[in-house]
Amino acid sequence: MQKAPALDASRRSKVSSCRSLAAILLACACLPGSAQEPERDANLFYRFPFSLGFEYESLSPFAEYGSHYNIFDLSFDFRLPIPRLPVIQPVAEIGMMRFDNQEPAEEQWDHIHWYGALGAVYAHRFIKHFEIGAEALVGFSSALFPDLLPEVGTVSAANLLMELGARISLNPSYSLNIDVHPSLKWLVALNPLKDYNGLIFGIGFSASYRFGQDPDAPTAVIRSIDFQEARVPDLFAALQSYYVKHPIGSVRLTNVERHSVTDVEVSFFQAGYMDSPTPVASIAELAAGESRQIDLVASFNKAVFGVQGITPLTGDVVVTYRSSGWPAEQKHTVAYDLYDKTALTWDDDRKVAAYITPADSALRNYTSFIRQACKEQVIPTYNGPLQDAMQIYEALCVLGCLYQPDPSMPFSRASGDPQLVDSVSLPRDTLSRITGDCDDLTVLFASLLETVGVKTGFITVPGHIYAAFDTEVPVRDFGELFPDRDAVISFEGTLWVPVEITLIGRSGFLDAWRKGAEEWHALDGSPEKRVLYRTREAQELYRAVGLTESDLGLQYGSPEAIAESFSRQRDELVEGIVGDCAARAKGSNDRRDHNRLGIAYARLGFHEKAEEAFREALRLDPGYQAARINLGSLFYLQGRYDDALEAYGQALDSLRAGGLGDSTKAMNVLINISKTYYQMGDFAAADEYFERARAIDEEAAESFSYLAHASDGTIRASEAAMTQSQVIFAADEE
Repeated sequence: MQKAPALDASRRSKVSSCRSLAAILLACACLPGSAQEPERDANLFYRFPFSLGFEYESLSPFAEYGSHYNIFDLSFDFRLPIPRLPVIQPVAEIGMMRFDNQEPAEEQWDHIHWYGALGAVYAHRFIKHFEIGAEALVGFSSALFPDLLPEVGTVSAANLLMELGARISLNPSYSLNIDVHPSLKWLVALNPLKDYNGLIFGIGFSASYRFGQDPDAPTAVIRSIDFQEARVPDLFAALQSYYVKHPIGSVRLTNVERHSVTDVEVSFFQAGYMDSPTPVASIAELAAGESRQIDLVASFNKAVFGVQGITPLTGDVVVTYRSSGWPAEQKHTVAYDLYDKTALTWDDDRKVAAYITPADSALRNYTSFIRQACKEQVIPTYNGPLQDAMQIYEALCVLGCLYQPDPSMPFSRASGDPQLVDSVSLPRDTLSRITGDCDDLTVLFASLLETVGVKTGFITVPGHIYAAFDTEVPVRDFGELFPDRDAVISFEGTLWVPVEITLIGRSGFLDAWRKGAEEWHALDGSPEKRVLYRTREAQELYRAVGLTESDLGLQYGSPEAIAESFSRQRDELVEGIVGDCAARAKGSNDRRDHNRLGIAYARLGFHEKAEEAFREALRLDPGYQAARINLGSLFYLQGRYDDALEAYGQALDSLRAGGLGDSTKAMNVLINISKTYYQMGDFAAADEYFERARAIDEEAAESFSYLAHASDGTIRASEAAMTQSQVIFAADEE
């Protein structure tokens, strides 16, 4: 019997034609308009629940059957993709392979294989219209020979069937799939008829219908989330930074499906006032019927500061998620009003801290001008923050700044109703206008103080707000600041000065100080009605509003007038501080009264009055050692070092004569002499007197140990400054 070639020319032609068709399908799939977004997983997005397909396949055996056969395969398949991994598609296939012998003498060998097979297809979809894949199946067939034994009838033979194949697919639509299907089938007879064992190469063409709904179709938009109770109340530009971490509103999300939705991401977006959506919440899974209350936050950009008045806005709550593995996005619009940066409500008094803007260069320039104007009148040995506050207050008075109640919404009314919207001017605007109500002037005064490093706060009492600042003087040392303890507020370990800023332009700083203290202590019996807030703590929650830097073009007033006004208040303050001492010393013949008065004047920089008091004490008692020491210290502060050494020397001789050469007072005199020699440049003498002081009391002298290095020139600049300013006064004799 003549043998047929394994793969004749006609079969090779079929293979070539199939390759050409596959190339055409691939080219069609890549036409413009078929590409999907690169971030979309086409396998998940276009996945289908199941499909039914029909295939015709032309087969060519590799084995030699002994005669020519025309072999083809007709089959039906059913695919069921794995929901979470749709590239893997279990498949069931039924079909028939028909073997038609082309030689009349051999037609009794015609037969049909009826088979069934199970397996899996791996199909990867690159884009909506194109995918490639591979498959593997295994099954059984029953070969039926109707003419092999006419006397017996149809003869059957069982076979094992295995198949490996590839698929190149074109998807003209979501539901229709067309495949080019090259494959290798392997038949193994499970009976003595082994003639048809071996590999068979096939080229098939198939079409299948995929059930489900096209996700690109308008009717296929997923709506698994229901938005409820979406609410954003009025927002305020001044609180821009606050809204980044604190809720601006809320929305309730409900999963209306009968299955869970996963990978839920919630964001809020306001076109024109955000650079990108603000992430709000992430939910790994939202069960069927489950609801979640979501707080909304917002990261607005600086465009909000350009809003004027009230601007109606509509923002979008955006939710992305997966529903049954399908990616989906829903938006819900929510309307609200955005108020400009001057507006706020008083539901939290700390909000006013957002208007305190020490970074404003216009304010820094103004305070620099004030300090330059007053630098010659400053008392170096007295509290710096208090003098800074006095200078700024008086400079505002010279500028003509005035308190003017807000006629439309006074603070007393707005603060009593947290729903009312009040207006607070930015400090730069108040400074330009030079008028404002209590909240405007409070934030202006606090801002100016903060620019020079003074820690500020604000006090709220029923219907009113006013300023305060930290002197940084420990509570136990209140006498260094002012003799009247009720003039200050003891707050968290230091002394604070309250300032009734509404008196500006009508009274001086000291009157504003006294009035502020009265208002504070008037509520001593009801402390719950008053609150002192630290500006810097409040700004951790409500950061200062953003500003566009610009020169205000202000006329700062006459520096001479500012210095004169400050000097008057300074002198009045000094008289208030020394008032009790002066009253006791007036007409007194007690040397100690005059000595205490001299020390008070000396520490406040009033050297002439201090010298007058010390000399009066010495007139009353020429041997009064304390007054002699203090006179030397006064000369030291004035730079009269020779006179200081003479006075110290006389005091030291007097102490030795009285048997007090090893006393603490003698040690202090030796320290003062060491400092004096240092200032004169005689470092060897400075070192010598310091060692003598240390020999009396090493522990007490330790705080002045830097003087021990005077002779070798290693004293630091900061320690040198201490030798100039630190000098020991003697309060009284031992």
